[in-house]
Amino acid sequence: MSEMNNINKKLEELSPEKKDQILESFSTFKSYLSAQLAKGERLGLSDDMLAKGAKFVADHLAKNEEPRNSEEKVLQELWKVADENEKKALASVLVKMVQAD
Repeated sequence: MSEMNNINKKLEELSPEKKDQILESFSTFKSYLSAQLAKGERLGLSDDMLAKGAKFVADHLAKNEEPRNSEEKVLQELWKVADENEKKALASVLVKMVQAD
């Protein structure tokens, strides 16, 4: 579970300005997520662990951040109505989406 602690620490370390910069556009958000996933892959994290990390980040964003664009708003709305299994699936799909770019 130390990977989730590391993710939480990184989220807490982001300045409000950096968060705004990342969340300003969906393209920038995807690029940031892609870079973070690449780091995880280099560390040898499995796709399952990467999806768990994406779910953790999505939970954090849903609870603590307002959507900055229409794509983030759709993701937030989907997240609100999804059960745990659906959230895991959404996180996996998000990981695949940014890996495919």
